[in-house]
Amino acid sequence: MSAPWPCASGGPVAKGVLRAQPEDFRVHEELGFDPEGEGEHVFLYLQKRCLNTTDLVQRLSSLSTIHPRDISFSGMKDRNAVTRQWFSLRMAGKPEPEWRELERTGDVQVLAATRHRRKLKRGVHRHNRFTLLLRDLDGDRDDLQQRLQLVRERGVPNYFGVQRFGREGNTLLQAQRWMREGGGRVSRNKRSLFLSVLRSQLFNRLLAARVEQSTWDTVLPGDMCILAGTRSQFLCAEPDADIASRCAARDLHPALPLWGKGLAQDRLVAWRDALTGCEDMCAFLPAQGLDVTWRPTRLIPDDFCWQFCDDGSLQLEFRLGAGCYATALLAECVRCSG
Repeated sequence: MSAPWPCASGGPVAKGVLRAQPEDFRVHEELGFDPEGEGEHVFLYLQKRCLNTTDLVQRLSSLSTIHPRDISFSGMKDRNAVTRQWFSLRMAGKPEPEWRELERTGDVQVLAATRHRRKLKRGVHRHNRFTLLLRDLDGDRDDLQQRLQLVRERGVPNYFGVQRFGREGNTLLQAQRWMREGGGRVSRNKRSLFLSVLRSQLFNRLLAARVEQSTWDTVLPGDMCILAGTRSQFLCAEPDADIASRCAARDLHPALPLWGKGLAQDRLVAWRDALTGCEDMCAFLPAQGLDVTWRPTRLIPDDFCWQFCDDGSLQLEFRLGAGCYATALLAECVRCSG
């Protein structure tokens, strides 16, 4: 499960088993706002165990007789885990079913049901809160303690996790095949997935180059910067002492592109070496009408704490922003199997 990308701190200092059972990997989605309590969209907060988000959408569709296109969620959640997330169903003028019917199979629990005026959009939730249990630890506890402390203080490279690319990278391979065949007609969801995977691959390539140069958490001339905890961004032509100080204080982060139209020519030249062999992707994505967006190079976990348990396991708790991967954090500390 360890990431194939270079680590910022020399690699993990211990080994352990993650997801020996689903309860070892818990994720709670936090919206960051309260549904209004009225409107045409039913908002459901559901807990699932060993179930894909898309499979749960199909169950919601069957129970409500609502087409899957009218069922929305903010983010995909892991299958081999116990996760809580929000769904919205557009049910204007339609009677609500008994939502507790979802609990018949034993792998879903209805935690809340309310209403809101607008549908749930992708990536709109603010945080995911993780509680992870690593079993069968093998490594020096003092070394691991120091690495965890370093991660809490410095953060980690904000890679897209290996699960983004599918089991053994199969989703990336499918996306590349689709691209090479001209990006032909596929379902809207599959097209969105393929484009996202290709952009993620380019981002990780660029970030890996910055990690190897030890500049992933440093603002360089010409970098885009993102203010911490916001989507506000600005171009930094020439970093000064104030920018360096704010970056060190984690008030802002360097950013790299999610590939698309609008990239300056000088940046394309600067990234040429890092993207050698990916020229087809770099040309294909803008041609699909995608505009460039930006993602921070650095991931800082909130409320990061840990506990070494009597049975030799390690429990980690932390909160990450939407779109960030717990596996990127783990890759700097523990080489995980399972």
